[in-house]
Amino acid sequence: MKKTSLHALPETKLAKLQTLQVGNDCAIHSIVAAIELLTDLKLDTKDIIDETNRLWWRGRFFRLAPNSGITPPLQIRLVRYLAQKHNLPISAKCLHLSPEILRATAESENLVSLVTIYWWFGHSPAIYYGDHPKNYNPPKGANGHTMLFAAYDPGHTNGDMHTPWGFINSWINAGTGLFWMEDATFRKAWGIPIPRWGKNAAVIISLENGNRLETI
Repeated sequence: MKKTSLHALPETKLAKLQTLQVGNDCAIHSIVAAIELLTDLKLDTKDIIDETNRLWWRGRFFRLAPNSGITPPLQIRLVRYLAQKHNLPISAKCLHLSPEILRATAESENLVSLVTIYWWFGHSPAIYYGDHPKNYNPPKGANGHTMLFAAYDPGHTNGDMHTPWGFINSWINAGTGLFWMEDATFRKAWGIPIPRWGKNAAVIISLENGNRLETI
């Protein structure tokens, strides 16, 4: 399998799109990075966090509750809202992809994929930064986490770990590296079946190309 990355950019360039989350806002950070990559527009994550919390009380739901999680269906709703508000030529939909098709999306110039992984109590999947051997996701309670798929590198390692899956992740401001996962670990965490939206859900954000949206 060949090495791929979004827009064929090196890891250091993709890493600059990362912003550090403070609360339960990983999906918003991922959406902001996706929009910047596709349109060059840099939105303010704090503004969007505050707005989604405020709108929830007005009956416009872009998250489960104020300061709470944003599921894949709500991610789509938020992307569409931001596209309309800022007149952005983007669209969003949810697909259930195989890891092989997800890997191929990195070769596209006009779309990106948000993935949400899940884990049960005491079984958090290991996630590594750059080429460091330290696990940045130590065991903790059941949770979910959204990241922007950014690269696949069959030769990438973190210490003795073979970690081919690379993500733009909201655990650092910029930095010089992406966050990486082992193949089996990523497949397991992404493949947990969640009621109502299933397993291997990917929110595909597409950039309009004339009157045509690129599809997969």
